[in-house]
Amino acid sequence: MYRIIPMSDTVRIPPEQMTEGLEGTIARLVQSSFEGRLNKSFGITVLTTNVQPAGEGQVIHGDGAIYQKVSFDAMVFKPDNQEIVDGIVAEVVEFGAFIHIGPLDALVHMSQVMNDFMTADVGNERLVGKESGRTLEVGENVRARIVTASLNELSPRESKIGLTMRQPGLGKFEWIDEDRRKAKEGGAPAAGDEPHGDKPVTKRQAKKAEKAAGAA
Repeated sequence: MYRIIPMSDTVRIPPEQMTEGLEGTIARLVQSSFEGRLNKSFGITVLTTNVQPAGEGQVIHGDGAIYQKVSFDAMVFKPDNQEIVDGIVAEVVEFGAFIHIGPLDALVHMSQVMNDFMTADVGNERLVGKESGRTLEVGENVRARIVTASLNELSPRESKIGLTMRQPGLGKFEWIDEDRRKAKEGGAPAAGDEPHGDKPVTKRQAKKAEKAAGAA
């Protein structure tokens, strides 16, 4: 989801900013120009670091500004299909909940919250399971899987990311811990125990049985 990639581009240095420290000016221009920008190939740029000018800047006749090539490292966020993500419930709506995952919001539809019929209690900012009684509320931490990701370059906040939590190991953190405890308490037998039937016969016990049968 998060990765650091090298990038290069050109920034325009206005005449009024040429009197300042050039390196600091270029770093600020790169920050304002690229942070928050979304590219479908790389994702949304969250942070720019290690900004360096590349070669000599150029002045275009009639403009007066310097056009400077720059290289920098970009921390980008790109949601990939089938990726497991942790997030925070940001909003509850009639059809599900919006989850903060990094700089973007994703939707977990009502039908993808859990294996239970869900109802929306929008006034109290929560979803409620009919049979389980489990609730999902604003501010709670969840783990989910990305099932759809459609990124909008023109308006990153309008990107559509869909999640599911209806798989083992997913859901609200409290549910995950609770399910693990239940599985541990009532599930697999300890090593060396037989789940059903008689215990296995050792070689020594078999020999004793053979001797006893021969003596009979």
